[in-house]
Amino acid sequence: MPAKRIGVLGAGQLGRMMALAGTPLDVEFVFFDQAKNSPSARLGEVIDPNEDGALTRFIDSVDVVTYESENIDANLVERIAQSTPVFPSSHSLRQSQHRLTEKNTFRDLGIATPDFKRVTSKVELISAVNALGTPVVLKTTTMGYDGKGQAVVKSIDDIDAAWEKLQGNELIAEAFVNFTRELSVIAARDTNGNTVVYPIAENDHHEGILRVSKVPAPNLDMAKQQQAETYITHLLDHLGHVGVLTLELFDTDSGLVANEMAPRVHNSGHWTIEGAETSQFENHVRAICGFPLGSTACRHSHAAMVNIIGKTGDRALVMAEPSAHLHLYGKTERLNRKLGHINIVADSQSELEQHIHKFEDFISECGA
Repeated sequence: MPAKRIGVLGAGQLGRMMALAGTPLDVEFVFFDQAKNSPSARLGEVIDPNEDGALTRFIDSVDVVTYESENIDANLVERIAQSTPVFPSSHSLRQSQHRLTEKNTFRDLGIATPDFKRVTSKVELISAVNALGTPVVLKTTTMGYDGKGQAVVKSIDDIDAAWEKLQGNELIAEAFVNFTRELSVIAARDTNGNTVVYPIAENDHHEGILRVSKVPAPNLDMAKQQQAETYITHLLDHLGHVGVLTLELFDTDSGLVANEMAPRVHNSGHWTIEGAETSQFENHVRAICGFPLGSTACRHSHAAMVNIIGKTGDRALVMAEPSAHLHLYGKTERLNRKLGHINIVADSQSELEQHIHKFEDFISECGA
């Protein structure tokens, strides 16, 4: 029988949106997180990992387990998987949470990715910069997100500052990619290997944080659409992945170049809640529970998502716009914190841009 009770490692906004999507399917949720006042707290039981017997109680109370971040302990996932199915598996998790492993996987599968070098010392950093040329993007191999754990070496003069910032970590130096924009493709794969792919999104970032996603990516030729679908299908099959997988891409004159992947529902896919026949969250629930996957077709010809970051802003402005849909996560305001998002649907690109313009204060953190 399909699973009816999902355990989620973490209880943030991604778990919250999974629960909102899964509840109408008669699926219940249990969250494994120490934050009792988390975004997911009102949508299911939250078990604190620090409580006596917490892990056993969590495992015994669910039929299948998933997670909302790749920055979790893969050993914990493997321990849980000894008695309860975990999707995506620890294999997908380990491939995604270590940038060197991830880049080598891309390379092995023939997926274009920036040239890179492993860096564990200042001498190796100097050698990498000489080999790759400048600029070079220096990143920690683990735990980086939203621009954290990164430094840009624009010239030899920047090496000392970059090393000072990131030393003590295993690092990867990546050659800079001359790209025109950032894209992402999201897909879901079920336990039988069936796959569905969403339209490609164009993503605008500021200070390493996603601000706006637009779907479909404007002026994307069919060759690149097919390239993205081929890339993510190869990854899904290679990993034996079950659930949603996201691949972030650079758009270049010579084709698409893979940046990184995430074994989970993704910020750039939030538009699917109102913009697609089946949201990424519902398809993730369907995939890991053994339900048939839903259609990824767009409900409207154009859609967008605007992140609400730092300050909540004027919610009445959003709610007064018929084409906009407000999603708040129940978080307190804090600099650079993702507090919610606005989904927008439209019948044309120009109409979509007009709606996005109305919410430009949210894009700039409510005028901050």
